[in-house]
Amino acid sequence: MIAFLRGRLLEKHPNRIVVDVQGVGYEVHVPLSTFYGLGEPGAEVALRVHTHVREDALALFGFRTPRELDLFERLIAISGVGPRLALAVLSGIEPADLVRAVQRGDVKRLTAIPGVGKKTAERIGLELKDRLPAPGEAEAVEAGAAAPAEQLRDDLLSALLNLGYHRPLAERALDAVLKDAGDGAAFEATLKRALRELAR
Repeated sequence: MIAFLRGRLLEKHPNRIVVDVQGVGYEVHVPLSTFYGLGEPGAEVALRVHTHVREDALALFGFRTPRELDLFERLIAISGVGPRLALAVLSGIEPADLVRAVQRGDVKRLTAIPGVGKKTAERIGLELKDRLPAPGEAEAVEAGAAAPAEQLRDDLLSALLNLGYHRPLAERALDAVLKDAGDGAAFEATLKRALRELAR
């Protein structure tokens, strides 16, 4: 079973990418949150992978963070939620927002996700409510699991989104400013550089 892929991004389409690993191309289905976090074709990528095996198919689903993979695997364990719907859920709501919506029983927020009806939203809320860490705990777990550079990027992206910038623009600005930043880059200084980049 494939659990991790590192290679060169060969093709990039919403919800689907191809990763070249030493001459072998792997088709990987990804949520939009992961898609927007990837570079352009030719860039190096590293993904946590869920290998989904059926009688007639083998499909790979890739994620940038451990939390996305964990939520995906919890979602597909729910009766009636397959991998495509789980991917749609993660494409339609940020992981932290999903955890909050489940904890609060916010069916309205879940049904706002394209492809999720009321019955499915209620089932997701019911089955995941006692199995997910509280939002603050989830963020702490992810912070511990993430590399410092990855955590800095996630924190900066969250700040830009909270300021009202669209994710694709925020991702591009962060790619530009973090490219030359060292491991010890400071949050405030890097955020200011990202804001200057967005103001161009």
